[in-house]
Amino acid sequence: GWKDAISTKIINFNNEKMQITWAARKRFPGQNVSFSYTFDEGRHKVWKSCPTYLLDEDYNSGCLFKTEGPTLALSIRNGNGSEELYSKRLKSDFYIKPNRPENVTFFWKEDTVTVSCNKPERGVKCLRLELQYKSKFDKDWQSRASKCCSVGEQGFDPRKCYSFRVRLKRLVPFCNVVTYSSDWEAETFWMNGTLLDSCDADTKSQLNTAIVLSYLLAGLLLIFILLALLCKWQRFQQSVMPAIPDPKYVFADLFNDHNGNFQEWITKTDHAVVQTKLEYEEPECITEAESQDEDENSDKLWLQEKIFPFSGAAESNDPKAAQVACLMPPSNTRATFAGFQVLMNDDMYVKL
Repeated sequence: GWKDAISTKIINFNNEKMQITWAARKRFPGQNVSFSYTFDEGRHKVWKSCPTYLLDEDYNSGCLFKTEGPTLALSIRNGNGSEELYSKRLKSDFYIKPNRPENVTFFWKEDTVTVSCNKPERGVKCLRLELQYKSKFDKDWQSRASKCCSVGEQGFDPRKCYSFRVRLKRLVPFCNVVTYSSDWEAETFWMNGTLLDSCDADTKSQLNTAIVLSYLLAGLLLIFILLALLCKWQRFQQSVMPAIPDPKYVFADLFNDHNGNFQEWITKTDHAVVQTKLEYEEPECITEAESQDEDENSDKLWLQEKIFPFSGAAESNDPKAAQVACLMPPSNTRATFAGFQVLMNDDMYVKL
């Protein structure tokens, strides 16, 4: 019974090569064992020696040989072959490990991806095509399996970059007694149906964009700060050192009309000022006609003291009377001058 208790690992690589390994130093310390096998059945078995040994620190720890049939018998003996240490008989078809999927293609349609590969020459019914994927935001792989040799999945975000890998998996327990899958096909990177070299390129692109935007915002902020400081500096200068007015703008007519000739400019300016002053001092007569006849008698008494014949005033050349003179409105008209209501008659004026 101890012979069957020795732990061995058996792999049938796509039903082409067999690999048998054992724990040499743990089970057979201090001795180098030999291995022999046969695929024949019945009494007339032809045992073959291991063509290729696998070594563990110079000790035989395994054997690699060609698969020649569905039934395998193996034997492990001591170094000279005189004593059998371990033996086993098994079905090689139950230990098949498939090869990698060949000619893997990806078909994208909106948020759905379909992965397919070529069908193996044999054992298709025992195989499943497994798809694994993850985005740069996922920690673990997401898995999806389907019959060989096509598998589909949906719900992919076109803004994310995804990593994909596929492999063929052997069914247990109908086809294998041990769960064996092929090695993973080369990992590929996709984003919105476009094949990329890696998802790092997408990350670098986004990082570069973020850096450019950061520099741009920093530049705009710096310009804004400089403009604010410039405005404050100009205000400070104006408060400490007021600007001296430029005579070129204050006396524009001196420089534009007289080419800086002050004597000519002052002469004409004095004449213009005097004329303007006289025109300005001409009084403006404001009257407000009213049709009211109330208190007419009291108004006439007041006018006797303030009203003089126009012709007399003109002849006397009274300078005070000549300062302000207005043409009188029609007779028997009440008018308001500087807040006083008076009754006007013909040939009369009011001295204010």
